[in-house]
Amino acid sequence: MATLNSNVPPGPLADKWRNYKANMKLVNPANKRKYEVVIVGAGLAGASAAATLSELGYKVKCIVFHDSPRRAHSIAAQGGINAAKNYQNDGDSVYRLFYDTIKGGDYRAREANVHRLAEVSVNIIDQCVAQGVPFAREYGGLLANRSFGGAQVSRTFYARGQTGQQLLLGAYSALSKQVGAGAVQLVTQHEMVDLVLVDGVAKGVITRDLVTGKFHRHAGDAVILATGGYGNVFNLSTYARQSNATAIWRAYKRGACFANPCYTQIHPTCIPVSGDYQSKLTLMSESLRNDGRIWVPKKAEDCKKDPNTIPEADRDYYLERIYPSFGNLAPRDVSSRAAMRMCDEGRGVGESGLGVYLDYADAIQRYGKQAAALAGLHNPSKEKITELGEAAVKERYGNLFDIYHEITNESAYKTPMRIYPAVHYTMGGLWVDYNLMSNVPGLFVLGEANFSDHGANRLGASALMQGLSDGYFVIPYTIGNYLAGVKPGSRPSTDAPEFAAAEADAKSVVDRLMSIKGKEPVNYYHKKLGLIMWRRCGMARTKEGLQAGIKEIQALRQEFWAGVNVPGSADNMNQALERANRVADYMELGELMCRDALTREESCGGHFREEYQHPDGECLRNDEQFAHVAAWEFQGEDQEPLRNVEPLNYEFVKMSTRSYK
Repeated sequence: MATLNSNVPPGPLADKWRNYKANMKLVNPANKRKYEVVIVGAGLAGASAAATLSELGYKVKCIVFHDSPRRAHSIAAQGGINAAKNYQNDGDSVYRLFYDTIKGGDYRAREANVHRLAEVSVNIIDQCVAQGVPFAREYGGLLANRSFGGAQVSRTFYARGQTGQQLLLGAYSALSKQVGAGAVQLVTQHEMVDLVLVDGVAKGVITRDLVTGKFHRHAGDAVILATGGYGNVFNLSTYARQSNATAIWRAYKRGACFANPCYTQIHPTCIPVSGDYQSKLTLMSESLRNDGRIWVPKKAEDCKKDPNTIPEADRDYYLERIYPSFGNLAPRDVSSRAAMRMCDEGRGVGESGLGVYLDYADAIQRYGKQAAALAGLHNPSKEKITELGEAAVKERYGNLFDIYHEITNESAYKTPMRIYPAVHYTMGGLWVDYNLMSNVPGLFVLGEANFSDHGANRLGASALMQGLSDGYFVIPYTIGNYLAGVKPGSRPSTDAPEFAAAEADAKSVVDRLMSIKGKEPVNYYHKKLGLIMWRRCGMARTKEGLQAGIKEIQALRQEFWAGVNVPGSADNMNQALERANRVADYMELGELMCRDALTREESCGGHFREEYQHPDGECLRNDEQFAHVAAWEFQGEDQEPLRNVEPLNYEFVKMSTRSYK
């Protein structure tokens, strides 16, 4: 059984991080050059960690499966990044951001980690501004803020609808500077396929060159995984198509516990599925819920009508009706389930009936009148107000409207957007302690790849915050505290037998895939798995459905290993082989997600068991039995994993029924 020690420092909550830094072990600057850190992933968490650690003097090797870190999925984030700077003077504070995050996660996150995240959030913005990130600004020059779901203050900093892109370019520039200085060795188009342990300690990784097919060994004094989430287990999601779980899954099979795998975030504002041909879904930023109003027709017979012909009296602005305190900015899990209920009642819109409207008509009129007043226009025509309003909306959200038009060939300025929930983020991941180190010594996990900061539901605009927090401001301290206890020069040779064994294991998986010579392509199995996962372990789960899902996945896995067809050769670039390697891991991970959801007999955040709900349809938690982290430990192929538990002891906030009404 794994040992799960959270290693949270003692003392008052607000003092823990400061006391930790004051009492941590240090590495002599001259000795830092003797240590090498292997970082897998170069998104916000990986790039910021690589740049920062190399600036401190450590040798860094950064491995990414893309041809450039600029392709990391962090670039797709749209709406913004949270920070408790209270620029709006609307009552925000570090404690309020901490509390909103704890409450938003339905009291299933670790207090100390979340408070630290809220503390360092204020530094992230200053860091990024210094890098030249072009955040939006108010007329007077101050950085602008907007609201996001689950908060009643404006704390989200943004760069129109491309915040992730701009933040990643900032981190990439810092990384590129260090690569150019020779402080970081950047290894591109290599995918991690195994973790190497020496005497139970993480000492390196095995990668496969995606161009040549050759395996490579990389040794380090510590290993950092910053490889993102595992939402593509559902096949259709808002993730980049190549985002995958192989790195963290192979680490799990080497002994790293996988925590809360069933915690999946469903985002409420995605463009609905339009056909079986789709390979991914597209997100419409949560920032659109600042000004957009979400509604469905009150009468089912109106669902196929042109929405502009449906009078106000026949529209149900259901979020404003059900959750008057937060309205259209209710948290993602709450908003997603509400949309599902509307569609289940037969009031969904669009060809499939799986959609709701996100309407900007009111915002266009409001902004138009403001613009007319500022321009000194008296009694402007309705057409002029609309023209000015559309221009104002375009300035704030234009690229998002362009994306919607590109995909649907509809103008959201003229007709309401159609949106529906879709898989967007995973709150589960490898278990880590306060140091961001897994239960495997020397293996650190950052960003979405770990489980630590969001509980059962992530608040909007907090993913970018966590990735940069972990990379810029947390890991430089905690990994130094660890390396201070590692003898300089003790890094193993890649000729060590442990490296040879791990490489042989990784190669055996590839050889097995290439030898099957079945009839069905990899995508055939990925789609089937995705349908099982969405139906059995998606927005709503039941005991019977999860039990059936486990059996269906087990049967599908057998079918996969008997019938998958991987054409070509393993000795060169082979994207079918890449996908097969990843889908093989998804098969096993999907089963673990169903097991986790089955054993968690409560509803909380993104985990909604239909058997456990209040009469009004809201989540019914069971704090007596499930106020803990479930950390699953690999027990061997075809063996049931072991479920370990880390209790969540809330010393500074009181667990209460989460309400946004």
